[in-house]
Amino acid sequence: MASFVRLVKKPVLVAPSDPTPSTVLSLSSLDSQLFLRFPIEYLLVYASPHDVDRVVTAARVKAALARSLVPYYPLAGRVRARSDGTGLDMLCRAQGAGFLEAVSDYTASNFQRAPRSVTEWRKLLLVEVFKVVPPLVVQLTWLSDGCVALGIGLSHCAIDGIGSSEFLNLFAELATGRADLRDFKPKPVWDRHLLDSAGRTNLGTHPEFSRVPDLSRFVTLFAQERLSPTSITFDKTWLKELKNLAMSTSQQGEFPYTSFEVLSGHIWRSWARSLNLPAKQILKLLFSINIRNRVQPSLPAGYYGNAFVLGIAKTSVKDLTEKGLGYCADLVRRAKERVGDEYVREVVESVSWPRRASPDSVGVLIISQWSRLGLDRVDFGLGRPAHVGPICCDRYCLFLPVRDRTDAVKVMVAVPTCVVDRYEHLIRSPYS
Repeated sequence: MASFVRLVKKPVLVAPSDPTPSTVLSLSSLDSQLFLRFPIEYLLVYASPHDVDRVVTAARVKAALARSLVPYYPLAGRVRARSDGTGLDMLCRAQGAGFLEAVSDYTASNFQRAPRSVTEWRKLLLVEVFKVVPPLVVQLTWLSDGCVALGIGLSHCAIDGIGSSEFLNLFAELATGRADLRDFKPKPVWDRHLLDSAGRTNLGTHPEFSRVPDLSRFVTLFAQERLSPTSITFDKTWLKELKNLAMSTSQQGEFPYTSFEVLSGHIWRSWARSLNLPAKQILKLLFSINIRNRVQPSLPAGYYGNAFVLGIAKTSVKDLTEKGLGYCADLVRRAKERVGDEYVREVVESVSWPRRASPDSVGVLIISQWSRLGLDRVDFGLGRPAHVGPICCDRYCLFLPVRDRTDAVKVMVAVPTCVVDRYEHLIRSPYS
């Protein structure tokens, strides 16, 4: 039986608690790219004490939201397209962030498994109640067992994963009194001009933006087939086993692999094998690479705009499936090593107007690493979250933190229902 989520109060817009600048701020070329015009949507579930005062807690969270919007005042604005079509701006008039309060018959135990469908948890962040969706929406939902779910939606054009974690940790610390707006760090920095086009014309080749032939009806498969969410946790022992396997099957592995390299390679390879695609189909693995310290000079501490580019590993189905985990991990490692200042500047030019390069979807698996963002530390006075994940589990693969297990990673991704059993079997059988 489907669970219900019901609003208990009228949705409101929360303005900054103090006066903030009334201005128009330019978003960077990276912020404005077509690929990022969607929200980051987090779901944090807290196993709160049963005697928590709902009225006091909701008021505390709402007040902290208003205070956090003083230093992060652009999140109380509205994203708009420039009239000349060259990019996006943030109109800052203290319009406010969205705040909702709801009740549900979900319990905390419902989030220990994968959702039954891609959109099962959609109502835990009801952004559609706003005629114009703000860049920031927060929904506090009281669960039937006394626990709490916090849904947070952030415009990806305005903020990236690292920036969103810095914001959420400040927001939470203001709710508990652990932070003071006079001396918290890092202070948010706008400075989006640092990642704007410089008008360069001599650009290198960037295969993340190239098109490959669809030999397998790949797009049709993911568009027409129902997707089934999966959730699998890799502990320290399992990750060590994957590292050993990668070293034993690599032709170039001179140094130990990272957990990200072997886990990405294993997920990619298992995903590809489960889909049973033609041997000549070209596949791409895309994943975000933080560039804050890869550009020259480094971006300032507190920069919360989009400061990542897409690393790309690319190969054929035949090589991916036949050459073993070491080959896959090597591709991921080399993709990371390619990214430096020159690479980043070329990507900025590629995605800027009028080129507007954007990744293709044919043969693509995208991985986003939420496990290292610090989302598991976001404590609103309810303890650390028992669950950190997305509102909707889709074809984007997410690496998530596991509570009290810093050396473990939960992997969530939705795959076509017709291959879900094979995918989960291959994930658990790395030697097959």
